[in-house]
Amino acid sequence: MTTSEAEIIKILAEERNMRKAAERLFLSQPALSQRLQSIEKDWNSQLFLRSQKGLTATPAGEIIIGYANEMMTRREEIFEQLQGLNSKVHGTLKIACASIVGHTWLPQVLKDFVTQYPDAKISLITGWSSEIVKALYDGEAHIGIVRGHTDWKGRKKHLFRDTLYLVDKEIKSIEEVFDTERPFIQFKSDSNYYQEIQQWWQRHFSSNPKHQITVDQIETCKQMALNGIGYAILPSITLTGEEDVNRITLTNDEEKFELTRDTWLIGYDKSFELRQVEAFVGVVQKHAECLYDYSKNK
Repeated sequence: MTTSEAEIIKILAEERNMRKAAERLFLSQPALSQRLQSIEKDWNSQLFLRSQKGLTATPAGEIIIGYANEMMTRREEIFEQLQGLNSKVHGTLKIACASIVGHTWLPQVLKDFVTQYPDAKISLITGWSSEIVKALYDGEAHIGIVRGHTDWKGRKKHLFRDTLYLVDKEIKSIEEVFDTERPFIQFKSDSNYYQEIQQWWQRHFSSNPKHQITVDQIETCKQMALNGIGYAILPSITLTGEEDVNRITLTNDEEKFELTRDTWLIGYDKSFELRQVEAFVGVVQKHAECLYDYSKNK
């Protein structure tokens, strides 16, 4: 199987749709159909069944798809090794990033990275921090950016720490939360973030919020709070400081420290040796220094 044939099989399996696959491959549908027929003839097997719902792999097709995926993965690995012999930064940088960071802080980092290294390509996965760790374990990413506590045993670099705020259009102090009828707007998140919020709440209040609203995205949660629907607890990374809301710092009454959220860069040592990863780490650290004063730890 040639590389181009492996790419065709891989994309057909991913899209399960001839039109979408043709668009990704920059081919017409008739040309793609002809290429598929030629591949099936070479293997003497039908690889996909067509229906109104799209393409379904046959048992033979599943075997060939696995072979094509292995071939493309191995090709990429060899390509990266060859690039490591070259002083120029190119190849694909595969990043898995916590959604909050990916939607707020990371875009400017990536803008600077592609400006400095225009020959590099970027593959980005976003999700919960637990999903980021899994992506690294599964080899889907070179480098991960996670939030909060992580048990990662490989290389780990601290990037920045942001503060958690209670945000509301009306509430001006924590004490007012006792009496308000306004709903507490929460967003679905990974377990350790949720636990931190729950622990803070239990230390300050003897009962659950009177009214609660749960949404699936932090941006939805933020916009509802900014529009006065209720109050929310948001990390400072999501706020520009120009929002027309009250921001109340969450603190621990016993020790008087601010409730914060750390962001980490994680990965395997082998990945950090890749030139594109090394270059990305340099750009990331410069941006992180703008958010966090590391002299505090000296």
